[in-house]
Amino acid sequence: MTTPAVTPGLHHSSEPLADFSQCHMGILSKLEALRELPALQAAAAQARTVATQTLALFQDAVLEHHADEERELFPAVLRSATRGEESDFAQAMVLRLTAEHRTIEALWKKIEPDVKAVAKSRTVDLDLGAVEKLVRLYTAHARFEEEHFLPLAQTVLSRNRNHMEALDLSLHLRHTPAPLGHI
Repeated sequence: MTTPAVTPGLHHSSEPLADFSQCHMGILSKLEALRELPALQAAAAQARTVATQTLALFQDAVLEHHADEERELFPAVLRSATRGEESDFAQAMVLRLTAEHRTIEALWKKIEPDVKAVAKSRTVDLDLGAVEKLVRLYTAHARFEEEHFLPLAQTVLSRNRNHMEALDLSLHLRHTPAPLGHI
């Protein structure tokens, strides 16, 4: 009986069947990872969707909402508040809410590039602390506004129907597209 020729570069074992078994174990472990691929793909798609929706939210809603409040609502309330305690209270709230707008917008600007990257399926180290802080601050901001400022605005602007109608008209005009063409 002759010994088989040894081919350079090939691994030879005294137990060749063990090599096949080890190879199968490696293949099976990689196939188990493959089993997770659909869920990972779904999570990646959801991340892109959430990032895209968040970009649109800030561009089309949050920043515009802040501008509407600062250019229309806050001045209307301040003009219509009675002099003294009500006016001082309204002014303090407007200052607080405006400062909160700037803080929220600054946090957004900090994470916006990374959110854009996620929307484009790029891997980034999104600052979870900044995201959590943004959500927490905006939640508190909206709650304060809903519970304190908007009821005051309702009281102040409802005293004179014209004041509420003027606010409605100014908001409408801000959001009406400019006509095209020349007159």
